[in-house]
Amino acid sequence: MLQSFTIRTTKRDEMIDITHFVQQVVREAGVSEGIAIVYCPHTTAGITINENADPDVKRDMMRRFDETYPWEHPLDRHAEGNTAAHMKASTVGASQHVIITNGELLLGTWQGVYFCEYDGPRQRTFFVKVWNG
Repeated sequence: MLQSFTIRTTKRDEMIDITHFVQQVVREAGVSEGIAIVYCPHTTAGITINENADPDVKRDMMRRFDETYPWEHPLDRHAEGNTAAHMKASTVGASQHVIITNGELLLGTWQGVYFCEYDGPRQRTFFVKVWNG
């Protein structure tokens, strides 16, 4: 089963918890044991799995990404001016896979699946593919 979702981001950089969307696809597919893959088809956004209990983790991650990849750099040549967003998205990656067991995503106690925006605000799409087995 493949399902797409459209979300609207509200900031240049943000992490949006999409765990409930992924779990929804698993339930609708009726998969008890298998794999869920979450994929982002954008070059300035990504998907990650990280802590979903303490909001300071998201803030710290965004701050550290900005320190590592500053938005403006005198040597950047990309005409759109969003090289930092491309760097962040490449670092995070375009997809994540999650084991499904007993009809639930096998995530750690503090883990969630996040859509990571690095060039917003924008309307974005992500896909969830579920395999039985």
